[in-house]
Parts: sequence; structure tokens; C-alpha cells
Amino acid sequence: MNRSSEHPAPRRIGSDSQHYFFGYYNKSNWNRTGRYLLAHQAAWPDRKIEPDLLVRVGFFDTESDDKFTVVGETSAWNWQMGAQLQWLDFLPGHKIIYNIRASDSGGRYPGFCSLICDVLTGEERRLPLPIYVASPDSRWALCVNYRRLWVTHQTIGYSDVGAIPEIGLHPIDDGIYHMDLATGNYELLVSYQQLRDFRPRESMRKAVHWVSHIEINPSSSRILFLHRWTERVADETCFLHRLITVNPDGSDMRLLECSDHPLPQLREDFDPASVGTFDYEKSEYQISHPLWKDDSHIIVWGPHSGEIHYHLYQDMEKGTVDVLGRGILIENGHMSFSPQNRRWMVSDTYPHSETSIRELFLFDMETSARISLGNFYTDPSIGKENRCDLHPRWKPDGTQICIDSIHEGERHVYVIDVGSITAKFQNGSP
Repeated sequence: MNRSSEHPAPRRIGSDSQHYFFGYYNKSNWNRTGRYLLAHQAAWPDRKIEPDLLVRVGFFDTESDDKFTVVGETSAWNWQMGAQLQWLDFLPGHKIIYNIRASDSGGRYPGFCSLICDVLTGEERRLPLPIYVASPDSRWALCVNYRRLWVTHQTIGYSDVGAIPEIGLHPIDDGIYHMDLATGNYELLVSYQQLRDFRPRESMRKAVHWVSHIEINPSSSRILFLHRWTERVADETCFLHRLITVNPDGSDMRLLECSDHPLPQLREDFDPASVGTFDYEKSEYQISHPLWKDDSHIIVWGPHSGEIHYHLYQDMEKGTVDVLGRGILIENGHMSFSPQNRRWMVSDTYPHSETSIRELFLFDMETSARISLGNFYTDPSIGKENRCDLHPRWKPDGTQICIDSIHEGERHVYVIDVGSITAKFQNGSP
């Protein structure tokens, strides 16, 4: 069931000449009270990322005319995920964590580390590894090699000085690291060699391997990630995917889905330039944007039993897999559930191939109603690495959505009220 009505007006946050964005959809940029809103600040809306290109990090005070306070700067970032900026809500004070470059990092990936900062007191503490995501209980984080991602999937990697590094196909000493946020101690959770050897496929034999979309469930007891591999890193349509879960100590690894398939693109005469900017995101084999619905269920866009849909997986071998919104949710997006009521899911679309419009919408899990929240234009000349996806994120109380957008010609964050919309449906009067 699709429903359209007058769209709620998005409120732009910030009124100065700077550009702002937060990044990915997998975490909220509001703090636990809903007052402070994290963002990256840049002097330009679109620029090729270089190793010395700096953005500032800080927060808007939504109870003080959206005043933006700068708390630091970093050159360890990308347009999709920023510097992995996020709140550590279960630590005392008002602490955040984000990635930086540091010549004396002392960790597994020299030149990159992470920084914990209290945004009100300025107190800082460095940790030896750059993070991918912090656990919801603020006790530990999962970490990856962003130089490797720069080679395998540049959109989510960090640029580096000099020649492209030699990363190996599936090294035994690299993969996902577990780091304690109190001590900085870290250990390898799962290696690329382990992933290569876990239920191996013939297509893995000559491929380079990496991970992405690492997510921790609400109780910090279980981890999901995408294992990806390819023989042609320059062409995303050649990426192969598996959805895997594991315990925080590396035990009980489970394979929930695999989209291994023939790749005609590996022919010598294949022209990668024939692939459209967002063809990869719309592939019928893409496993994309997994996120925990709760401690034991995962929502993902991807194929299962010969069909591609929004699917809801039970986190167990041979667990149930349910289709969500058949005939309604028909394309890839960045989805997440309201922290107050899992009945409500927010998601978006990639730009339409002809209009360059992206849609933001709510989906009611009880009635299958899709409620449009707005249509947002993006300049197609921006390209893939510098693009500005909406990446909708929930306010902790479930009343608002925050997005990144460039529909006004500048890169900004916007807030959209949805509390009145969800209340009407819940009261039986949509």
C-alpha cells in the first residue's frame, strides 16, 4: 500500500556559508538527550579527497539556534561515512569518537588512529586503531584497515600518500580487529584468511577479500558484516557478497546468505565504462545495507531463493527469511527502525536514472503502508565517490529523521518531523 500526501517540510540545520554532512545511516547523530546533533563541516560541497584534505567535526545545539561548535578536525574521512563520527552515550559526560591521522599512532595501521573527545570539556584521549563502529554499550569498537578499503572499495576507504599499498589477497594478519575503548588493547577478531577458508567458493580462489557494513546488535552481543571478494576491484558489478554474523570474541560464525554468481564482466573485452553510476546498487545480486532490527533479526536488501527484496533474516543457520513490502519496497535503500517502535522503518532510494530524484519514505511494518516524506534532487555530475546519499537517521525519541542532502546546491543536514505522521497511523487514522 502506497500513500502520498503533502510532504513535511525539511528544516535545514545551520545558516552559515559552510557545508555540513554526517555520513552513514547506521547510527544516530543525535546524542541521547536529543539536544546535540553531530556533523562534519567542510568549506566545499564536492571535492576529490586527498590525504591532507581536512574537515572539521562538531555539533549543532538545537536548543541554542542550531549554533555549531567545532571540537576538532581530521583528514581521515570520506564522503560516505565521514570520519566514523559517533556518540559514546554510555560513557560519562558528552563523549564522541572519530578517526584521525597521526604519525605516532602506534597501532596496527600506522598513520591512522581514533580520538575520544568530550565535546563540552574538550578532554581528549587517543586510541591506537581507527574504528569502523563502536558498540552500543560504548565499551569496545570494531576496526579495519582503511588503506585496504581504499584499494578494494574506494568509496569507503581513506586516501593515502604515495603508491597504492600492497594488501595481499587474504592476509592472515588483517581483517576485523576488536578494540577495548577503555584501555586501547586490541586483537584480531576474524582474519581474511579465515573468511577465505570459511565455506569457500571457487570464485574466492584468485580474488581479493575485504569486509564492510560491520554492525553490532543493540545489546552489544552479536556482530554482522558483509564479506566481499572480487578479481576486478575497479568494477563494482564484479563484487561478490556474503552476509555473516559472529560473536564479539570471534566464535560461532554463521553464514546467512551468499550471492556468488557467474561474472561475465570478467571477460577481457568487458568495458567498465558501460556501467551506470548506480548500476551496482541496483544489481539483482547485491547484498547491501544490512542492519539489526533487534538482537536476533537483520534487515537487508539482497537476493534470497532467486528473488531480490528487502529481507528480514533470523540470525541462525537455516533461520527464517521473510520478504518485507513485496511489490512496495522494490529498490535498494538505507533502512533502519525507529528506536522507540520497531513498527516504523525509514529508508530512501538511489537517484532515479532520468530525474536524479531520491525519495525518502516511512514504511509501516503492520499495514505495509509506504508514506513518502519527500523527493530530493542530486546533481548527477557529482559522481559516485563524492555523492550525497540521504542516509536517514532516527532521533532517539523516534519523532524526527535527519538526512544529508545537496538538493539546494549545497551540502547540508536537514531534520524532518515524523512524530505526527506515526501517531496518526497508530491511532488508526492515516
